[in-house]
Amino acid sequence: MSRFFRNFVGMEGFFTLIDHMQQFLWTYIVLTMLIGCSLYFTWRLCFVQFRRIGEMMRQLFASTHDDQNAEQNGRRHVNSFQAFAISLSSRVGTGNLAGVASAIAVGGPGAVFWMWVMALLAAGTAFMEATLAQLFKRRGEDAYYGGPAYYMQHGLHCRWLGVIFGIGIITTFGMGNQIIQSRTICDAVGVALGFDGATIAFVLMVLTMLVIFGGVQRISHFSAVVVPVMAVGYLLLSIYILLANIQQVPAMLALIVKSAFGLQQAAGGVVGVAVMQGVKRGLFSNEAGEGSAPHAAATASISHPVKQGLLQSMGVFVDTLVICTCTAFVILLSGLYANGEDGSILTGSAMQHHLGAFGRWYLTIIVFLFAFSTIVANYFYGESNVRFITRRRWPIQGFRIVTSLTVFFGGFITLQQAWSLIDLLMAFIVIINLIAVLLLARYAYRLLDDYAHQRSEGHDPTFHRSQLPEIQQDIECWE
Repeated sequence: MSRFFRNFVGMEGFFTLIDHMQQFLWTYIVLTMLIGCSLYFTWRLCFVQFRRIGEMMRQLFASTHDDQNAEQNGRRHVNSFQAFAISLSSRVGTGNLAGVASAIAVGGPGAVFWMWVMALLAAGTAFMEATLAQLFKRRGEDAYYGGPAYYMQHGLHCRWLGVIFGIGIITTFGMGNQIIQSRTICDAVGVALGFDGATIAFVLMVLTMLVIFGGVQRISHFSAVVVPVMAVGYLLLSIYILLANIQQVPAMLALIVKSAFGLQQAAGGVVGVAVMQGVKRGLFSNEAGEGSAPHAAATASISHPVKQGLLQSMGVFVDTLVICTCTAFVILLSGLYANGEDGSILTGSAMQHHLGAFGRWYLTIIVFLFAFSTIVANYFYGESNVRFITRRRWPIQGFRIVTSLTVFFGGFITLQQAWSLIDLLMAFIVIINLIAVLLLARYAYRLLDDYAHQRSEGHDPTFHRSQLPEIQQDIECWE
């Protein structure tokens, strides 16, 4: 069976075409839109992602304010922390391990610098899309649902565009993105334990089915428990490695900066490659502008849309400036980034260099938790868009089966083939989402102004749909 699937996916000509297409889109369209929108939103929001860091922290631990009608109907809720955890479980995944390693392997140490820059700016874009997702969210059976497809239909009145985007998310996250997670787990567990890829993929498929067939409530509770534990554990170990190699840190930081601007190319290729890899893998990890995290943001029951917008901005910082940086430092301090390895295998070798056999075992556990939590969150993003396209129940059950099978098949596709496919799919959904956010941006600006005004008067901000009378009929959940 393993040989059959490898032959089936070994279509070199097909994946070469995919690679050329994604390179064209990223070089001439996506990169320009991402950087341009991030700069514009950061300026237009008056650097909200920096000015309100304190409020982000307060909101993370604040009590939630449930929607009154939902409470009267006895509805269950996803609180703001659970929604944050769902989005973070998607962000904190293989992008932080395999993605960072791939960026450094291809783009050199300079790619890390451009990942940082992109995260600082992209947090403004994350605020915009999350706030809009909250504004136009809808009620589901056991929680709120929303995302770009929903604000395209109810904000732009373009259901056809929402359907196209929904299909893109279903394909990217419900299927394509799952391949990356599955492949990464199979690589890490296979190297550590010596198991056959088919066996690992089958076990992973069964575990996926156990969680996703429980619905959004099981997904939110799973994420709220697993994500903090795995993130803190990985952070503590990375800090230990950093302190143990503290004398090498200044030279490492100098290498990152020099490589970012082409001052030292021996280990990093040209500047353009570093920038491209930094932006691509940074986006894959923090997802700002991609239109995925807004699906999680929309589930929260809160009193004002801006609150979740601020939390999603903080999610970008946690993902890239903390978790991705940990991985980058571990790899660069090992000196193994130019040895030809890629993905989680490179990260595992770096861990083993610092910690011996324990490092390889520990990373295997972390890879599994990171990737599996991302599989669960990715499924939820896809389900939100299946619900958008149709209200029937059988497509959701079918999508759960398709996602599980994709997780299984992902164990037989090479990592580079998977990256090319994901980059192409991401390019399309980024373009569609950013256009929608730009067209609806005025509502996010007004919500932020209202939030700031209420804060200045000492109130806990609340929002009612009557505050936006021109679109009041398009807002369902803010009575």
